[in-house]
Amino acid sequence: MNTDSTPLPERVRPRTLDDVIGQRKLIGPTGALRRAIQAGRLPSMILWGPPGVGKTTLALLLAEAVKRPFVALSAINSGVKEIRDVLSRPSGMFPPVVFIDEIHRFNKSQQDALLGAVEKGQITLIGATTENPSFEVNSALLSRCQVYILEALSRDELIQVVDRAIAQDAFLQSKKIRVESYDALLRLSGGDGRKLLNLLELVASAHVSSESLVITDEGVTTVAQQNIARYDKSGEQHYDIISAFIKSLRGSDPNAALYWMARMIVAGEDPVFIARRMLILASEDIGNANPTAMIMASEAVQAIRAIGMPEGRIILSQVAVYLATSPKSNASYVAIDDAIALAEQTAHLPVPLHLRNAPTKIMKQIGYGKEYEYAHAYEGNFVPLNFLPDELKGHKLYEPGQNAREAEIRRSLQKWWGDWYGY
Repeated sequence: MNTDSTPLPERVRPRTLDDVIGQRKLIGPTGALRRAIQAGRLPSMILWGPPGVGKTTLALLLAEAVKRPFVALSAINSGVKEIRDVLSRPSGMFPPVVFIDEIHRFNKSQQDALLGAVEKGQITLIGATTENPSFEVNSALLSRCQVYILEALSRDELIQVVDRAIAQDAFLQSKKIRVESYDALLRLSGGDGRKLLNLLELVASAHVSSESLVITDEGVTTVAQQNIARYDKSGEQHYDIISAFIKSLRGSDPNAALYWMARMIVAGEDPVFIARRMLILASEDIGNANPTAMIMASEAVQAIRAIGMPEGRIILSQVAVYLATSPKSNASYVAIDDAIALAEQTAHLPVPLHLRNAPTKIMKQIGYGKEYEYAHAYEGNFVPLNFLPDELKGHKLYEPGQNAREAEIRRSLQKWWGDWYGY
C-alpha cells in the first residue's frame, strides 16, 4: 500500500531542465529557451502543446533557473480578482513568474487584466494551452508573448518516463516491477505523460501480492477498465458524448441535447469547443431552413469567450434548445459536397467566354464578356443565362429542403430556373 498521498507525477517531477524528458528543440543545448535562460532572460510566453508533455514542469523549472518567484494560477478556478491579488503583491527586485494553466479558458476581461502587468514588466507571464493561441489568446496579449510549441512525447520518451519512475519512486520500487510490455500503458494514456504515470501507479496499487509485479498488457487493461473515469476529454468517451449531443440536436430532441451537454460541462469540457460544434451543426443540419440559427450559434462562440463559465452554461443551454427546436435541412451541406465532387471531375472545363472578365481591349475583341446579360437591367432583376461550363448546363446541385423557409426558396427557383434545372 502506498502511504504517500502525493500523486506519482508530482513525486517524480523533474528537478532540473536536464531531467526533463522530451522538448530537446526548446531546452536542449541549442534550444531557444536554454539560450534565453543562459543569458539571464525569461520572456513572457505561451507554451502550446498537447496534454501531459510537461508544460507546468517546464514553467516551474524556467522560473527556478532565473531565480524568480513563481505563482501558479488555474484558468478554471481563478478570475480577475485572483489575478489582481497577485499583481498587488510586492515583487521585490525581480518580477514574479505568473504561470496560468489552460490560459485559453480565460475570457477577454481576465486576459486584459494581465496585459498591463506584462507590458510594464511587473510580471513574466507563462501561459499553458492545448488550444491554438492564435484563436484563444487576445491578440494584444499574444503580441507581447513568445509562443513556444511543445511536441508530443515519442514512444521512446514515454518509455523513459515509465522506466525512470520505477527507478526513482520508493513505492514503485517496493513492488519489484518488471515491465513485460509497455503497449497498453502507452495506448491507454494516449501520449499524456501525467496520465501515463497515474495509470502506472494505479496498476501498482492494485497489486497486493508480495511477489514481484510483472506489467502486462492484459493486466493494465483490466485495471484501467475498472478504475479509469468514464469521461476523458482526449479519449473515446469524449467523442462518444459529443456525438450523442450532436445527434440529439439533429434529431430535434432538446432534452437529450441538454443532458449530453451537461455531461460535458460537469466533466470540465471546454465550453468554446461545445459552442463551436453547435456552430457547425447550425450550418450543416439547419442551414437555410432557419438562417438565424447560424447567427445564434456564432454569437454563442463569442459570448462564451467573453464571459466564460459558469455563466456561459446559460448561453450554451439557450442556443442548444434553439438549435434542437429549429427546422432542419442539410441541403447546403449536400450541395457543396456534390459540387466539390463535380469540380474534381471537371476541373479541365473552361469558364464560358461570356462570364470572363474583359479588362483589356484585346480580351474584348476575342469575345471575353460578350453576350453577358446584366441581371439588374431586366424586370425582376433576373435574366435566364447559363452560368456553368457548357458541358454542365442544367446540372442541378442544390435541392431545397422540405421546410417552410426553403419552400419559399424552391418557389423562387421554380420561377427563375424551373425548366432549366428542373425545379
